[in-house]
Amino acid sequence: MGHVKVVKSSPYFSRFQTKYKRRQSGKTDYRARLRLTTQDKNKYNTPKYRLVVRFSRKAIVCQIVYATVAGDVTVAAAYSQELSRYGLSVGLTNYAAAYATGLLLARRVLTKFGLDKTYVGLEEPTGEDYNVEAAEEGPRPFCALLDTGLKRTSTGSKVFAALKGALDGGLDIPHSDKRFVGYSAEDKSLDAEVLRKYIYGGHVSEYMENLQDEAPEKYQTHFKAWIDAGLDPDGIEDLYKEVHEAIRADPMAKPKERTKPDEKKKWKAAKLTYDERKMALKHRLAKMAEAGEDADAGGDAEEAEEEDDE
Repeated sequence: MGHVKVVKSSPYFSRFQTKYKRRQSGKTDYRARLRLTTQDKNKYNTPKYRLVVRFSRKAIVCQIVYATVAGDVTVAAAYSQELSRYGLSVGLTNYAAAYATGLLLARRVLTKFGLDKTYVGLEEPTGEDYNVEAAEEGPRPFCALLDTGLKRTSTGSKVFAALKGALDGGLDIPHSDKRFVGYSAEDKSLDAEVLRKYIYGGHVSEYMENLQDEAPEKYQTHFKAWIDAGLDPDGIEDLYKEVHEAIRADPMAKPKERTKPDEKKKWKAAKLTYDERKMALKHRLAKMAEAGEDADAGGDAEEAEEEDDE
């Protein structure tokens, strides 16, 4: 038998480097993150902003973030649950909701930096690709890079609906129209009508109409929340138009109303004053004296009983 070479020897394990924790758990693509966060040295400490879009089962999260050595800093954030404040309480994870969340974030961050009047964006989306133009006088547009995380960037993905909302809101984000819904790879062109339909929830209204005609029972269960909210297929486009107008009118987040509790809970005993400690000591000494007297009295009684027995 030939000699078998030991590959995983002690020197191998001493040189082995473990992956980052978020790489081990499959949460961060560090190859993509490196290219999104690395800043040119001649720009010194200028932040490199990212438009972070994340999806969960019940919500859409859009954030403007920049990286520091100590960790990422979130400049502004918008959540699809906030759309209920603007009149949209159902369908908070669909394509139209992603667009509205991106629009909300764009208007919020521009208002925060005082750029909302200079860069209004596209107030009535037509589905056409929109790029903000720098003003002749004043600051340049707010620029950010799209951070999609681990989500697959396929054509028609909702992550690009949030991108479209941020673009129409007035942000400057490098992009192409090849991933918006309605883009045809064969024709190499974007069908603006299709994109506009999705922005205003036209695909949802079409599906509602089909279910109403073909499966009324399924329609009653599938769109129960929409029916309870008083929505029908004909009023969906007007609803999203009103939501967009409301977002532009007041995009800033409202602080939660907090009330002080009637009684404050105390987890530690209050510190006693000098006089209170003196009184407590006197009480302890008095109890000890009483206990000593009782013990002496009990001992005398036992001795008397023993003498009687004798």
